[in-house]
Amino acid sequence: MILQTHLKIDERLSGEVVLLKNDFAKVVLETTQEMVADNYGLVHGGFIFSAADYAAMAAINHPNVVLAKSEVKFLAPTKLGDSVILEAKVSSKDGIKASVEVVGKIEEKEVFKGTFFTATLENHILA
Repeated sequence: MILQTHLKIDERLSGEVVLLKNDFAKVVLETTQEMVADNYGLVHGGFIFSAADYAAMAAINHPNVVLAKSEVKFLAPTKLGDSVILEAKVSSKDGIKASVEVVGKIEEKEVFKGTFFTATLENHILA
């Protein structure tokens, strides 16, 4: 399958789509110094959220998909050098609306879990 959405994302900051199937995407985020929030090497949660959002959009995989709402939990910290694997699976569809469940893990440990509520529009939201 070919990625059809969010084609200008900087994968260094939001992760790389490594697997794409119908209603499913896997994104890997390699944490870097640019993501660090303090002297301990804690990665700012915004980068994890961005990668999870990117995974959700890729699972929908439509050029006009947008995020309407999200409900997320950060379950454990992420630090410099961690590789976060985010798997997104479409859990429901109703017309233009869809829900996508995203789980982020470092090795086997869950660090992020969320539901992303999307809308797939007929035209680009800014058109």
